[in-house]
Amino acid sequence: MGPGRTHGGAGAGPPAGARARQPARRREEARAIGKKKLWGGRFSGKLLPELERFTSSLGVDFELYPFDIAGSVAHARGLGAAGIIKPSQLRAIERGLRQVKRELDDGSFEFLDSDEDIHTAIERRLTEITPAGAALHAGRSRNDQVALDLRLYCRSASAAAVSAIGNVVDRLGAQAAGHASWPMPGYTHLQRAQPVTLGHHLLAHAEPLLRDADRFRRAYDSADEMPLGSGALAASTLPLRREAVAKELGFARLTANSIDAVSDRDFALDLVHACVVTSLHLSRLAEDVVLWSTAEFGFVVLADEISTGSSLMPQKKNPDVAELLRARSGRAIGSLVALATTMKGLPLAYDRDLQEDKPAVFAAVEGTLDSLEAAAILVERLRFDRDRIAAAANDPSLLATDAA
Repeated sequence: MGPGRTHGGAGAGPPAGARARQPARRREEARAIGKKKLWGGRFSGKLLPELERFTSSLGVDFELYPFDIAGSVAHARGLGAAGIIKPSQLRAIERGLRQVKRELDDGSFEFLDSDEDIHTAIERRLTEITPAGAALHAGRSRNDQVALDLRLYCRSASAAAVSAIGNVVDRLGAQAAGHASWPMPGYTHLQRAQPVTLGHHLLAHAEPLLRDADRFRRAYDSADEMPLGSGALAASTLPLRREAVAKELGFARLTANSIDAVSDRDFALDLVHACVVTSLHLSRLAEDVVLWSTAEFGFVVLADEISTGSSLMPQKKNPDVAELLRARSGRAIGSLVALATTMKGLPLAYDRDLQEDKPAVFAAVEGTLDSLEAAAILVERLRFDRDRIAAAANDPSLLATDAA
């Protein structure tokens, strides 16, 4: 059963007649369900079902579960090192979290209507497995927990993007080396300008991607601060071992200000911006493929495995992969606008608006990684028509600048 779906339970409820006959029981059930929430202690009623659905983020932040569990293991070990929980509790928590991860990995984890997000779901299941799970939230707020999970995700995504960019650059380099001596027209304003080589032109697409890799490295560094211990906004009175937790999770440094730590999403903006610029560069590469595959240019011969046909015109071979690469940059731009607009004007410290950061970040990252994978395949499978390129390179006007 996927994230966001539930197994009946609290959301279904008894028939309307039964509800009318049992008001006292309903109040007790509402109190019990309300108290299952981490924030439910002072509530005697339950959030309306329509608003439960509206406020739930489980369908989105499910993506964070490996990072949430890793952060919880490190936090539990920090609590153990500080003497806040007993060694037996720590062992039970670690065993329980390993079981939770197995269930999430293999799809056997059962979500409930009361699970408002992946963090709540994991802690609820952990406490079902072991009573020691109730101690895990000591010294930790949902605010610094979410900030930690998102930072871990952004670091992982940044590293994955650097690797994926490397694959595209390697394939551009291989194509450039194989066509280093092929003369072709260079273009300005899409008009023939001066002679260059095909290899030189292909490497002109590699250079921006190398800069993109540097952007993702900077995005990694931007996310490389450990926020746990910041609490809701004013840190914690418990003697938390922040340095030890940061070391275990591989963070380079600690966040310096607890208010900023729970409300900062600059690192997410940095990552999404890197996705946008990378997508723009892939779009420009794709545009060359689209143009060069037209009958008017004829520089590129589209292999069957990277093209599609027409349902009506049998002569057509369409550069759909390149066209979609060109279009997908719009998604990344939309994610950046969405995230920046969410952040605009937010008062310190944490606000529930920040729940909306994750759809934007995840969409940008997943779209960019998919595009990089497609671009690597596209570049590797490109075939060039030497005769058409040579004929275009023989245009005498290309030497006008030298003759002048």
